Amino acid sequence: MEFYTIGQAAELLGVSSDTARRWADAGRFATTRDAKDRRIVEGAELAAFCVELAREDVGEDGERRSTSARNAFPGIVTAIKLGDVAAQVEVQAGGFRLVSLLTREAVEDLGLEVGMRATARVKSTSVVIDRT
Repeated sequence: MEFYTIGQAAELLGVSSDTARRWADAGRFATTRDAKDRRIVEGAELAAFCVELAREDVGEDGERRSTSARNAFPGIVTAIKLGDVAAQVEVQAGGFRLVSLLTREAVEDLGLEVGMRATARVKSTSVVIDRT
């Protein structure tokens, strides 16, 4: 069975260690102590919490977003490159940098700006998984 420290769990969740501790303290996921008295999270527990967290995706209006894309990466817009017709938008989601190519019109319609929160959603026919 795999276990993660709070710091490792925070990295996987894309949040600070303080946020992960607050979530654990609030009972959002269970922790135990290891032989070194560090708080740890069992892998299956963390995985279930990740699924729950993804389901909580709500808009600024408080409404739950509806989408068929299940791979959501909430983050912050770090760069926008506008062309005449196309645009490139970069989102930093935890430790992941996601780059999307979309139309300039879509960027303008969404009102995207560097520094604002955004969620990158990935839908793919081929996904590669590496064990780390």
